[in-house]
Amino acid sequence: MSGKFIAIEGLEGAGKSSAIASIVAHLQAKGIRPETVREPGGTPLAEQLRQLVKQSWQERVSPQTELLLMYASRVQLVDNVIKPSLAKGRWVIGDRHDLSSRAYQGGGRQLGDELLVNLKRLVLGDFQPDLTLLLDVDEETGLQRARERGELDRIEQEHIEFFQRTRQRYLAIAARDPQIVVIDANQSMTDVHQAILQAIEAKLF
Repeated sequence: MSGKFIAIEGLEGAGKSSAIASIVAHLQAKGIRPETVREPGGTPLAEQLRQLVKQSWQERVSPQTELLLMYASRVQLVDNVIKPSLAKGRWVIGDRHDLSSRAYQGGGRQLGDELLVNLKRLVLGDFQPDLTLLLDVDEETGLQRARERGELDRIEQEHIEFFQRTRQRYLAIAARDPQIVVIDANQSMTDVHQAILQAIEAKLF
């Protein structure tokens, strides 16, 4: 079987980590040993860029600066990890991918989707996941879950309107893209994981 790339998307507190663990276990039961990656990050250079994006600064971080750091990290991960793994027939499960930038920077930071689409085409070409699972959670619920995990990073400390715009952009893009499956992440973890595995079975097997 050829390699597949599955991207898991959603707001903070959507349950991406537990969803990835469930997917990994499901695939391993089928004899598939997937590789997991995260964005931003996933390579030594990309992890350094992650720290630059996540940490707080005494100066204002321009939305464009944040966007370019995200894509610099993404290209490193795609070129050095994801593409080589797929070429070897391996499955890759990603904690976030390009859709995150379209939602967070395009929607949340209000940079617009056209800029994001053009930037993605410039640096990644036609590369995209075989399946994107969008874990859709209410903004307040997601942020409360994130707070319960511990200290919030720079982006997680944004006001609620930022996350409302981000969620709206996520859902607007998903409504136009059949490769994106929206999962209701407000329901129980058991139900969320069941819906995720059903989507994977329907789309990739």
